[in-house]
Amino acid sequence: MNTVTMVIALAVAVLAAVDMSAVFARDLMMFQQNSYRGDRYVRWFEQSGESTSLGRIFCCVALMFMLVNHLPFFAGAAVAVIIVVWQFVALLRKKYKKPLVWTPRARRIYGVMWGLAAVVAALFGVTLGLKVLACSMVGILIVSPLFLLGANALLRPVEKSINKKYYDEAASILASMPSLKVVGITGSYGKTSTKHYLTRILQEQFAVTMTPGSFNTTMGVIRTVREHLRPYDEVFVCEMGAKQLGDIKEICDLVHPSIGVVTAVGEQHLESFKTIENVQRTKFELVDSLPADGLAVVNDDFPYAASRKVGNTACLRYAVSNTGAADYTAADIEYSPDGTSFSVAGPGLEEPLRLQTKLVGECNISNLMAAVVVALRLGVPVEKIRYAVGQIEQVEHRLNMKRTPGGVTIIDDAFNSNPSGSKMALDVLSRMTGGRRIVVTPGMIELGDIQARANEEFGRHAAKCADIAIVVGGYNRDAILAGLAAGPIKEEDIHAVDSFAKAQQLLSTILRPGDTVLYENDLPDTFK
Repeated sequence: MNTVTMVIALAVAVLAAVDMSAVFARDLMMFQQNSYRGDRYVRWFEQSGESTSLGRIFCCVALMFMLVNHLPFFAGAAVAVIIVVWQFVALLRKKYKKPLVWTPRARRIYGVMWGLAAVVAALFGVTLGLKVLACSMVGILIVSPLFLLGANALLRPVEKSINKKYYDEAASILASMPSLKVVGITGSYGKTSTKHYLTRILQEQFAVTMTPGSFNTTMGVIRTVREHLRPYDEVFVCEMGAKQLGDIKEICDLVHPSIGVVTAVGEQHLESFKTIENVQRTKFELVDSLPADGLAVVNDDFPYAASRKVGNTACLRYAVSNTGAADYTAADIEYSPDGTSFSVAGPGLEEPLRLQTKLVGECNISNLMAAVVVALRLGVPVEKIRYAVGQIEQVEHRLNMKRTPGGVTIIDDAFNSNPSGSKMALDVLSRMTGGRRIVVTPGMIELGDIQARANEEFGRHAAKCADIAIVVGGYNRDAILAGLAAGPIKEEDIHAVDSFAKAQQLLSTILRPGDTVLYENDLPDTFK
C-alpha cells in the first residue's frame, strides 16, 4: 500500500470515528427514550424506518464503493469522507425535543459501545491493514445499534447490582419513617395532574413530598426517596406508571402505600399491554397491594375501573358523569373565562362543597375530585381544601390555557394524548366561541391495533368541534384526515403539514385576535 492510500484510509477511519461519536449518541438517546429497554428499542427501530435512514443507506453506498475491486480505493474513500462528514454535521444540527441526558448509566453504555467499536476496529486494522480498518469503521456506522444492544447486555449485571444498592437504600429510608403516609396514584391518564393537585391541597396541612416530573418508574421512585424525601415529611405522594404487568406491583412492594388512587383505566399503551384487560390488571395492582385498613379511591367514569370489584380494603368511588354507584359526585359545573366552578357531594360533607378553580375541562374536575377525596380522608379541613383548589395552577402541557398579547387563546394539551382526554380537550375547544377554533395535532400513539380507528374517531370529533384543523406529520395523517372528511368542517380548512415548525408557519399567516388554538399531543422524537 502506497503512502497516499495509507493517508486516505487513515483519514476515512478518523472521520468515521468522529461521526461515530454522534451516531452512538443518537442511538443512545433513542434507547434512553425507550426506557433502556432492548425489546422496546428494537420494536422502535423496526417500525420507525431507522433501519433505512439516509445516513445508513449512504454509509452502505460508501462501503460498497470502497470494497469494489475495479474502482480505485481513493474514489470510494472520497465518497466515504463526504458521507461521514455530511452525516456528522446533520446530526449536530438536528434539534430534539428530549435530548440525551448524560446520566451515569448513559455514560457507562456509551463507554462500552466505544470499547466494543475499538476492539472490532483493532482486530480488523491490526490483522488486515488500514484499508480494511477504514471499511470496518464505516461498517460500524451502519450496524451501530448492535453495539448499543451489545453494550447494554454486557452491562446488565452491573446495572442490576447498582439498582439493588439504590433499592436497598430507598427501602432503608422508608423503613426509618414508620409514620409516613404513602399515597399511590396511577391510571392510564390523569395521574400526574392528580399528583400535583393533591400535593397542593395537602400542603395546607402536612409536610409533603411528591415524585417530581415523570419519575413514575421504580427507579424514578427510588431516586425520589433517596434525593427528595425529607426526614420530617408526613405524606409521600407517589405517582406510579407502567408499561407492562408487574410494574406497579414492583413500586408498591417498595413504598407500601396505604391509600391508592386509580384515576383511569383506558386505551393507553396498548402496544405493550395488548389488551384493556391487561391495563386494568396492572393499574389495580396498586389497589391489590393496599392493607386492610387502607383506602382505594377509584374513578367510576371509566367502565374498566367501575366494574373492577375491590374486596381487600375500603373503597370510595368518584365520578363526574357515571355517578350511579359513586360515593362522591360533581354537579353544577359552570365554565367561565376565569376557570370552572363546581360542587362536590359525598360522605363526610354536610352539604355539597362548592369549589372554584382556574382549571378547565371535565378531566381536570375529575382529577381534582380524586385529590379532594384523599384530602378529606386525611383530615384536611374543608376551608383549606377550598382555598388550595382556588390556588392550584395549571400543570404545563395538560389542558393548560393561556392568552397571548395578540388576543389568541392557547389551549396546551401537548403532553400526552389518549381517546378520552383528547375528546375532552376538543369539547373545551368547542366552547370557545369568541373566534375561530383551531386544532393542531399529530394524533395519538401507542394504541396498538385500535390506533387507526381511534385517530379516525378523533378526526371525526375534531370536525365537529373545530373550524380549522392542522394535522402534523405522517404518523396518523391518513386516519385523522379520514375522520375530518366526515365534516362539517370545510375541506379548505383542513391542512396537513410535515412538522410543528410548518404548523407554526401556517398559523402565523391565518391567526386573528379572538381565535383559539388547541395543541393536542406532541409526538416524541421516537415517532419522527
